[in-house]
Amino acid sequence: MTLILVWILNAVALLIVAYLLPGISVASFGSALIAALVLGLLNMLVKPVLVLLTLPITIVTLGLFLIILNALLFWFAGSILKGFQVNGFWWAVIGAVLYSIISGLLSMLVSS
Repeated sequence: MTLILVWILNAVALLIVAYLLPGISVASFGSALIAALVLGLLNMLVKPVLVLLTLPITIVTLGLFLIILNALLFWFAGSILKGFQVNGFWWAVIGAVLYSIISGLLSMLVSS
């Protein structure tokens, strides 16, 4: 039950990011649900491999490269999904950071 609630809250977080940033658009709540699912799967399956492969540069940049990895996954999701669009790398950076903050805050509401 909480997994479904977190998924819905992540979709809401994505809609908030799209509302706040003109470079990111989400067509509908259904598109936000699909995008949140894809982002979750990318973060669960692909990100650990990328973190391992880029460990030396992550160490050199004191972890800041993880922001770039998050942005690239966010941008990739926007490029493969029809109802979710990210208009460029810098919008992906800002959107990924904002999405992480908002979804983290919303998830704290569920856990408390």
